Amino acid sequence: MDALGHVNNGRYVDYLQDARVDFLFRTAKDLGADNLETGLLVARHEVQYRRPLVFRPEPVQIELWISEIKAASFVVDYEILDPSPRVTYVEARTRLVPFDFAANRLRRITPVERAALEKLVGS
Repeated sequence: MDALGHVNNGRYVDYLQDARVDFLFRTAKDLGADNLETGLLVARHEVQYRRPLVFRPEPVQIELWISEIKAASFVVDYEILDPSPRVTYVEARTRLVPFDFAANRLRRITPVERAALEKLVGS
């Protein structure tokens, strides 16, 4: 919380990371794209703050999906919200790039990874 009792803007990025890691690692493994678990770097974050989130005991919901897949990157879109009535606190997106840590270089998305990511477009 900040001095006004709102969730700090930097904390939202932590929430997004927690949701993204769970979503990609669990889902990628289930879809057979295990390399996505250990070989991704964040290339860019975009965060649009829509409304302050004040302290309350109820959790918020984070919806996320893949919105774009290129040869060597993909984008995860998110909303942090209350579902009913629908109130959106944050809209965000993260561009991720596959990375080969052993070779210390970026790499392309493999056909297996692309097939897995395509199943998550808009989901």
